Amino acid sequence: MSLSVVVPSVNGWSDLEGCLHALSRQDVDQPIEVLVVDRLGDELRARVRARFPSVRVLDATPGTTIPDLRAMAFAAATGDVVGVIEDHVLVPCDWARRMLAAHADGAQVVGGSVMNVATHTLIDWAAFLCEYSQSLVPPVGPSDWVTGNNTTYRRDLLARYRETWTAGRWENHLHDAFRRDGITLLSRPDIAVGHKMHYTVGSYLEQRYLYSRSFAGSRAVGESMGKRIAMGLSSFALPPVLFLRIVSRVWASGKHRSELLRSLPLQVLFTVGWAAGEIVGWWAGPSDALRRVV
Repeated sequence: MSLSVVVPSVNGWSDLEGCLHALSRQDVDQPIEVLVVDRLGDELRARVRARFPSVRVLDATPGTTIPDLRAMAFAAATGDVVGVIEDHVLVPCDWARRMLAAHADGAQVVGGSVMNVATHTLIDWAAFLCEYSQSLVPPVGPSDWVTGNNTTYRRDLLARYRETWTAGRWENHLHDAFRRDGITLLSRPDIAVGHKMHYTVGSYLEQRYLYSRSFAGSRAVGESMGKRIAMGLSSFALPPVLFLRIVSRVWASGKHRSELLRSLPLQVLFTVGWAAGEIVGWWAGPSDALRRVV
């Protein structure tokens, strides 16, 4: 069974180099097809081709959204199994082997877990806990959800859902379609990857806002003005709800409690930005938010 791995390139060489180096060290018998879909330009693509000549580089125009970058690579992939990670994700040496073994046992969709390896600053910890609180204790076995940046799919399954993954939506849109059709999402938290993303307060606040606006804005398309107004108004209540959800999930996990307590002021700020994105998305639509998410 062969594997293709999709890596959207949106953050630059310093992140991408580590990701590709980790992929080059996989302990599998058959070479992995790595597809880097890049929207940053010729200089980065040349560096990838020089440093990692076996990597397939797909050129995308500036501003191509991450869902569209993934779709480009899905269409080009040739492996029996297609994996999706991010350019700041580090996979362990046995990642490919274990993912392929899960598919060999019959799984159609496999989602692993994500752990933080950007541990030097409180801002990086705060951003990780804000975004991944749900993933600290992921389910084991068949699940209603799996992560979107440590996931593998049978390629023949993806082929049946081409219309879904070419719709320019985030992975939850595809996963929801699978679940509606009775396809099992298998959660394997023992197959973990490292999330190594560095932020400033301003950069993460912006990203939290943009992601939320893009998500709410896509849901608002086609809805009545009354519903959009109502949903925007209801989003004003989100900051305390989101804050309590993050705190309760992290605390219940028994992990990273010290980092959580030290990051509480940042969590307040980030959840306000999160809610602001929802409000603006419902009332004004997504605008170009999705193109600016990294």
